[in-house]
Amino acid sequence: MTDPKKLLPHELAHEVLQHTAMDQALDWLIALQCPAPGQQAEFQAWLAADPAHAQAFAKAQATWSGAPVHSAAVALNAPRRPSAWRRIKPHWRPLATAAVLLLGLFSFSNLPVRLQADHLTVVGERQRVQLDDGSRVLLNTNSAFSSTINDHQRIARLYQGEAFFEIAANRGLPLQIDAGPVRASVSDTAFAVRYLNGEAQVQVQRGDVDLSTNSGNNRVRLSAGESIRIGPNGFGPPVRLDVSKDLAWVKGRLIFENCPMNEVLAELRRYYPGWIVNTNDRLASVAVTGNYRLDQPLDVVRSLAHITSAKLSEFPALVILN
Repeated sequence: MTDPKKLLPHELAHEVLQHTAMDQALDWLIALQCPAPGQQAEFQAWLAADPAHAQAFAKAQATWSGAPVHSAAVALNAPRRPSAWRRIKPHWRPLATAAVLLLGLFSFSNLPVRLQADHLTVVGERQRVQLDDGSRVLLNTNSAFSSTINDHQRIARLYQGEAFFEIAANRGLPLQIDAGPVRASVSDTAFAVRYLNGEAQVQVQRGDVDLSTNSGNNRVRLSAGESIRIGPNGFGPPVRLDVSKDLAWVKGRLIFENCPMNEVLAELRRYYPGWIVNTNDRLASVAVTGNYRLDQPLDVVRSLAHITSAKLSEFPALVILN
């Protein structure tokens, strides 16, 4: 892909439109495997709307027929034990192949984030970053982050994901950290910020953190051992922080205490580079307690299947509990 920093404004806009067309083409490629009534007509209208759409769809089709997806299809159709195939419905096979294509070959949906960020982590990856002022940042899975620190400004931005900050003491300007609806003003402190699906959460391990909303009208100071959520309507109430559990990810762990299975699976999906699907509604409310390694989400799913006597089917980029 062209280096975004070398593109002129009009070229950058064209690059974004190309990737938007590819996103839509991939959606159509999956939808047309089993089209709903009227979707064929909608697809033809989409093709006719812009020549770039036809080009993107042709590229998506070529990729679908390429060697990586072919290899995945061969693996999916390899002979299995009969008992294994009885556990899975046939319509999951093309879905698994689609997962390989979408998750393994393309990642354009967060292109605007990628263009802005200095540091990125993929799903399941963590990355340590040291800022110019000596502060340290640990980026969690699927996160995007940038910073600008000089004599005139000290600003960092978490565009998506989660990060743990160890902020160095500084007699000058405090470090300002933006994350969606909230801005944190900090110095000589340690705290975590999560920004997902339009909501932010701040958890303070050490020191104080001054928070404000984007409008600047609402302000809150959090102290060590406190946590707060910030959404479109502003601040929620501060709550006590369980550092050993809530910040376990910093030490590479995931800890759950009587947590509903559906919430556990939602958290595991953040770390697994594929799809984790639960087709058994009875499992959703099962309480889970455990201490797991976050770099082995598939092993966690296997463990959960074992302790709940659920059936587990594994495919490339797809795991199904049923």
